[in-house]
Amino acid sequence: MKKVSLPIRFGLVISAVLIAYFLTLALFHKHINPVFSFFNAVITAFGIFETVRLSKLENPDTFSYGEGFKTGVITGFVASLVFTVFFLLYATEFNTAFLPELLATIKGGFDANAGMVAFVVFIMGLATTVIATLVTMQYFKNSKNIAQNK
Repeated sequence: MKKVSLPIRFGLVISAVLIAYFLTLALFHKHINPVFSFFNAVITAFGIFETVRLSKLENPDTFSYGEGFKTGVITGFVASLVFTVFFLLYATEFNTAFLPELLATIKGGFDANAGMVAFVVFIMGLATTVIATLVTMQYFKNSKNIAQNK
């Protein structure tokens, strides 16, 4: 359980930051512009980077590429899941006018419901998680070519 507690804690923190960012955008009515969601990737990537970094600092002898990758993916999965649940509640319970405004901003002629948009948000979160974890692990992996400075 100790190996999983760090990614879960950081996943919850990342999701809290994502929710705070979304609500800050909503305060200025900018949450209907999908361009601002690109900063979600920055928040998620930074959180995954910090989780993997801390994991390597706590267990430098047993840290491997697989352990770091698993840590990053669990962190991003938890953050994506919690944010998606919040997004679904926000779109269906707190601000029912949000989804029609969002879809009108996109101007794609989509006839999407709340479930489909929430699914897309979750998939985008997972895609960001995998990419951010792969990039992060390039920085933290142990090289077999040069001496490591642990």
